[in-house]
Amino acid sequence: MAETVVDKTVVRKQGEGQARWMLGGLYEVKVTSEESGGAATIMEFTLPAGGGPPPHVHDQDEILHVLEGTVRLHIGDKTIEAGPGSMAFIPRGTLERFEPVTKARLMTVYMPGGIDRFFMEASEPAQRREIPPPLTAPPDFARLASIGAKYGLELREPPPS
Repeated sequence: MAETVVDKTVVRKQGEGQARWMLGGLYEVKVTSEESGGAATIMEFTLPAGGGPPPHVHDQDEILHVLEGTVRLHIGDKTIEAGPGSMAFIPRGTLERFEPVTKARLMTVYMPGGIDRFFMEASEPAQRREIPPPLTAPPDFARLASIGAKYGLELREPPPS
């Protein structure tokens, strides 16, 4: 699919943008930090029930919008169930994670940009634009934490399952 760039405007339709597989989900970079002049990174996540990232803190403010499905947002010491149309603003430096209760699709905006570099380094190119096959081994947490540290992202050990 062709992408449209008008001056410094970036327009990507559904199914466009870099598609990556990570932590059992499909991570799509819709607008890179470079494309936004460093102002933002915009991503779309499609995640299976029970997926999602470990607890983390990052140097960016985050806007998270639930497009489809239901997610459990763990923000600081609060837990909120959020369905389609729900949105959260999460200030930088806040301990958070999100856990899909059902298959879910989320749009996230990180300000300023730059976190897309973490996702590009820590993930693998998606073979198809869909959720990857289930993980056969736990993710290499030490590797992800090391990459995250380079980009202002502190990953914390996931809670026991």
